[in-house]
Order: sequence, then structure tokens, then C-alpha cells
Amino acid sequence: MAASDHGQRVVRVLAGVFLGMALGVVELAFLSVAWPASMVPAIRPAAARGLARLVSVERARLARWFGHETSGEAGYGFLAARATLGVLGGYVCASALFLTGLLLLGGSWDLAWGESEQVPVNLPGVKVVTSSGVLGVTSGLALLALTALMILAVGSLERRLAGRFLGPDRHEQMSRRIAELTATRSGIVKAVDDERRRIERDLHDGVQQRGVALAMLLGRAQHSSDHDTTGELVAQAYAESRHLLDELRSVAWRIYPTALDELGLRAALAGVAERSSVPVTVHYGLAERPVSEIETAVYFVAREAITNAVKHAGARDILVVLSEDERTVRVAISDDGKGGAEPSGGGLSGLARRVLALDGEFVVDSPPGGPTKIVATLPKAEPCG
Repeated sequence: MAASDHGQRVVRVLAGVFLGMALGVVELAFLSVAWPASMVPAIRPAAARGLARLVSVERARLARWFGHETSGEAGYGFLAARATLGVLGGYVCASALFLTGLLLLGGSWDLAWGESEQVPVNLPGVKVVTSSGVLGVTSGLALLALTALMILAVGSLERRLAGRFLGPDRHEQMSRRIAELTATRSGIVKAVDDERRRIERDLHDGVQQRGVALAMLLGRAQHSSDHDTTGELVAQAYAESRHLLDELRSVAWRIYPTALDELGLRAALAGVAERSSVPVTVHYGLAERPVSEIETAVYFVAREAITNAVKHAGARDILVVLSEDERTVRVAISDDGKGGAEPSGGGLSGLARRVLALDGEFVVDSPPGGPTKIVATLPKAEPCG
């Protein structure tokens, strides 16, 4: 079965090579006329249409005979390289097949009907005498195997050339997609783990400490016999409880703001700007609300970038710009801080993993001395697995 499959593959590729040889002649003739003619503005559209048709025929041939399915467009460079390879590769394969046929046919004729001449074959240390018919058939079979390898090599060159100019085929795209999804899946798991650690630190260093302080104040007030001291301790406990509530709201807001679901991205970013100790200007240029996953990612990118600018960059002014086109949503955060932000740092790397998991792009431009600009570009549609 494996030998049969291999033979079918060779025949299929051979058909593609010979068809490519015929197309190569047509393409070279077209290029000799269209390439110089494309310099004339009036003729350029007609030349471009002819080029597009020939490239379309090449894509169909590659898909049918070589199993290389692509959708990319190419120019005169691809057609020139493909035509040259097609003509040369087809000529070499046709010549090898012709010679193979002569050897097999001549050897078979000698064995069946001719007077087979004895031919000495000298091997190292051995002298063998065989008939010309046997030698012809043996040589023909050896050349046939070599020709099959040559045909497959030409087919491989055809696929490589198509991959260079037309992009990877569907199998390669699927392999790359699987590798990308595997990497982004592990990345988002790590980002979630990092976020959990950050929440634990916030609870331990903020909420828990204030809770302990509140309990200690109430305990002292409970055991105090001095009404003035008790009143003062209760007042301190009340103030501490207010701080504790503020800390809880802050932690909850950092985990996920309810305003994002209830009022949308514009209102959530307005809340971030209001809470910031540095002036934040938000230019909201989105016509409609993005889908939930994209909206959440845009929010967290903007919020984390603002937090970093305030906490680490010493920024005095921050600008957030949201824009869109037909397929993508883009958020750009700029600040006038000292720069030097590391994309591999904990906060930014987590944001990058979140954006990449949604098939987006994440770019950090932060030279030492500033300014810093962080840009996330995400697709409008939900990512498909």
C-alpha cells in the first residue's frame, strides 16, 4: 500500500510538473510582453488583469497536483521564477523519462526478441559477464528510481517557491495556528496565576492589615474603662473601617469593575481617569461597544498602563486614545514619564499574553528618558479556537 501511494504521488506530481512546464512557456511569453508594457500607464490595468489570471491558474495547479493551497497574491517576480522553474524542471524530468523509456524498451526488446550481446561488467575484484538486455533493463530501472526522486524534488521546489511568494499552505497555517494557540493558552494560564498572586498581595498587604488594625482598636476599646479613651478608640476604629471599605472597593475594582458591564468601556475608563492622581485624557473613538472579551482586554491594558505610568514612570500627563477600523480595535496609551518600561516585566508581559490570546498585537515603545507609548490592537470579532 505504501509503494502504491508513493507511485500515485509521483504520477500526480509528474502531471503537475508537465502542466507547469506548459504553463511556464505561456507565462514566459506573457512576461516578455506584459512586463515592459506595464510601464505604460494605459496598458498597466490590462497587464495586471492578465497577471492576476495566471497567478490564479498557478494557485489552482498547485492545489490540484501538489496539495499546496494558498490564497496570497503575487507579482511579476513570482511568475518569472515559477515559469523558469517550470520550464527547466519539466525539461529535465521529460529528458530523464525519455532516456528511461529508451533503456527499458531497448533492454526488454533484446531480452524478448533480439540477439542479446554479452557485455562484461567490471566490478572491484569481480568480473561479471551479462547480456546487454539485462544491463539495459537494470539501468532503466535505476534511472526510473532516480527520475522519480527528481520529479519529487521539482515538486518540492514548486511548493517552496509558492510558500515564498504566496504564503504557507493550509497545512502549514494549521500547524502554526496550533503552535500559536498552545503558546497563548499557556501564556494566559500564567497571566491568571500572576493575577491571583497580585490579588493575594493586595488582600494581605492592604485589606488584611487594616482588618487587624480595626480588630485591635475595637479590642482596646472593649477593655478600656476610660470613657474618653473608649470614645477615641471607637472613632479611630470607625475611621479604620472606612479605610477598610475603601480598600475592599479598590481591590474589587482592580479585579473587575462593575461599570464595565453596566455602563460600558467609556464609563469604566472615565472612572480610571477620575481615580488617577495624574491627569488622564481619554479620546474615545469607538462607534459601538466591542464584544465582551475584547472590551475587557482593552480596559485592562489601559488601566495597567495608566497605573504603571503613575507608579513607576513619574508621569505628569497621560493620554489614552481608542480608535477602530473595519476589523480591529486599537488602544494607545502615551505618557511623558521617564520611560525605560520593560515589556518582559510582570505587568506588561501579563497584558501581552492577554492580548495575544485574543489574536491581537501588543507593542511597547519606551526608550530611557521617555516618552512611553503602549499600543494594543485587537480584532473586533471574537477569536475562534
